[in-house]
Amino acid sequence: MTSRTLPSARLRYSTAAVFVASVLVLSACNGGGTTPGNEGTSGSASASASASSTPSPTPTPTAAYKPADAKGKAQNVPVPVLPEAAKAETKEGLEAFAQYWYSTLSYAYETGDTSLVKSASGPECVFCRGLATGVESAWRDGRWIEGGTIETPSITVQYSPGSASQATIQVLQKQIGIRKPDGSLYQEPTKATNTGSQAMATFGAKGWIISDLGLIR
Repeated sequence: MTSRTLPSARLRYSTAAVFVASVLVLSACNGGGTTPGNEGTSGSASASASASSTPSPTPTPTAAYKPADAKGKAQNVPVPVLPEAAKAETKEGLEAFAQYWYSTLSYAYETGDTSLVKSASGPECVFCRGLATGVESAWRDGRWIEGGTIETPSITVQYSPGSASQATIQVLQKQIGIRKPDGSLYQEPTKATNTGSQAMATFGAKGWIISDLGLIR
């Protein structure tokens, strides 16, 4: 999807699946007692019984991820985390960073939060800003985006130590739909895409950033 712009960019629709979190319930057994005629061990047996009757803490279930659909916005979308590998000024570091960058863009589509993709993009990346602006426009006035999630199955890097390096990325994006507050479509959905993008990236005091981005025609 690096290829696409939104509201004015045409985002599209995909069917949502609902996942239900399961709760693990632990039970504890009571036990213990005093041995008849053995008062010396009664205190210890009593303490043991008390300890065994204390229930084990129940783990807090993780909230389940739910994609957006016609009924509402996506819920509990995992927040992308910059991997350690992406912090290195190496070929492997740029590969990891390029994958991370697209995960922040995918997150923006699902949540309307463009802060992560903006922080990973340089001010000179016009296309990066255009993508973020398009997402923000799509989410305006109570609307939300359904679909639009991104995968990057192939990333090829031309690494140039100390200067701008290049990454060629295969970008798969699911169908996109913009939903109005009543759940109806804001415009015709945009079909799923399989495109190629080329990114220029530089490494500085804050690590890698995307300095330029474009589609491979």
